[in-house]
Amino acid sequence: MKILKLLLALFLVSIVSCDSEASNFELIDETNDEQPNENVSVSLVNAFPNLSFSQPLDLQSPNDGTNRIFVVEKGGRIQVFDNNDSSTESSTFIDLSNSINTTSEQGFLGMAFHPNYESNGYFYLCYTPTEDLSVISRFTVSADPNLADVNSELVIIEIPQPETNHNGGQIAFGPDGHLYIASGDGGGGGDPQNNSQNRANLLGNILRIDVDNPSGGLNYGIPGDNPFINDVNSRDEIYAYGFRNPWRMSFDIETGTLWTADVGQNEIEEIDVVVNGGNYGWKLFEGTSCFSGDCDATGLTAPIFEYDQSNGDRSITGGYVYRGNDISLLDGKYVYGDFVSGRIWALSENEGQNELILESRLSISSFGTDNSNELYVCAFDGAIYKFVETTD
Repeated sequence: MKILKLLLALFLVSIVSCDSEASNFELIDETNDEQPNENVSVSLVNAFPNLSFSQPLDLQSPNDGTNRIFVVEKGGRIQVFDNNDSSTESSTFIDLSNSINTTSEQGFLGMAFHPNYESNGYFYLCYTPTEDLSVISRFTVSADPNLADVNSELVIIEIPQPETNHNGGQIAFGPDGHLYIASGDGGGGGDPQNNSQNRANLLGNILRIDVDNPSGGLNYGIPGDNPFINDVNSRDEIYAYGFRNPWRMSFDIETGTLWTADVGQNEIEEIDVVVNGGNYGWKLFEGTSCFSGDCDATGLTAPIFEYDQSNGDRSITGGYVYRGNDISLLDGKYVYGDFVSGRIWALSENEGQNELILESRLSISSFGTDNSNELYVCAFDGAIYKFVETTD
C-alpha cells in the first residue's frame, strides 16, 4: 500500500524535525552542469517562531485586506493570526474536532475563501465526518472576523470514501470563479475498484462546480463547459480524471494554469498541469510507467514532470508557482516538495529544468501563500516556514 500511508498513517508516523533557525542552501540544478550564482541562496526560516500548530495541512489567506493567515489542522481546528513574525497568539477560527474522523489520511483536509469573501463572508471546507465520507461545506464568518459561525454550515457536496486513504481534499477557486475539488481514488492499493478510470463516480478526479448558481435541487450548479455533461455514463462535476491521490493543487495567479501533484504507488511521483477533460492515466499508468492493462497511452495526458522513489523521495506534496517579490531565484517556477524526504524543488515548465532548492528534512504536508504571494511550508514538526533569499 503506497506511502501516502506515511503521509498520513500519515499522521501516525514519527517525523524528523528541523531546526527552526534559518538554514542556507544553494540551488542545485539537476538537469545541467551550469552553476547558479554562488552568492545567492534560498533558505527556510520559521515564519512565526512564537506559534505552533498540530499537524498543519493547509495555509490560506483571504483577499480581504487584513493580512491574516489561516492554518488548517488535521484534527479539526483552523487557527487565525496576523501575518507578522512577532505574532505571539493565534485564535481558533473554527473548531470541528468533535465532527471529524481522523483515521489514517482523513481529517480536516482543505479550505478555500470565496472570491467575494470580504463582502459575503463565505468560506469552504473539506473534511471527513466519518470513515466512509468526505464533505465540502460552506460556512459563514460571524460578526467577529476571527470567529466563524459554526452553525452556518451548508453541505455542498458529499463524496463516498470506500477506504480511509487517498481522500485528496484540496479545494480552490479558479480564475473562472468556480470551485475545484481534488478527489483521490478512494484508497486501497492499486485502485482495486478502478475508480479513477470510472467517470460514473466522483473518485480519482478534479471536480469543478459553480457554488454561486445552484440548480437541479443541488447546492451547486454545473459549469456549462464541464467536459462530460452530455455523457450519460459520466458525472457532470468531473473536470479531469485519472488521478491516484492529488495531494495539493493550486492555480498560477498570472496564467490561470492549474497544477497538481499526484502521489504514486510504489515507483513514480508526478506533477500534472490539469486541463479540461484530461485523462491523467491512473491506474493504467503510474506517471509514464505502465501499471496495468495493455500499456496503450493513446488519449492520456502525460505528467509534465516525474521522479522515481529510488532516492527516498516517496510522497510528493504539490506547491505553487512562485509569484512573490522577495525571491528572484524562484520567479515563475513551480515549487513543490516530498513529505518523506523533505526535499524541495523548483520546476521551470518552459525550460524543463528541475532544481533542488533545499534538503529541509521536514515532513512537508502542504504549501501556502499570503496576500503578497510569498510562499510558506506547512510541516509536521508544528511550524510554518517561509522562503527567504539571502546573499553572501
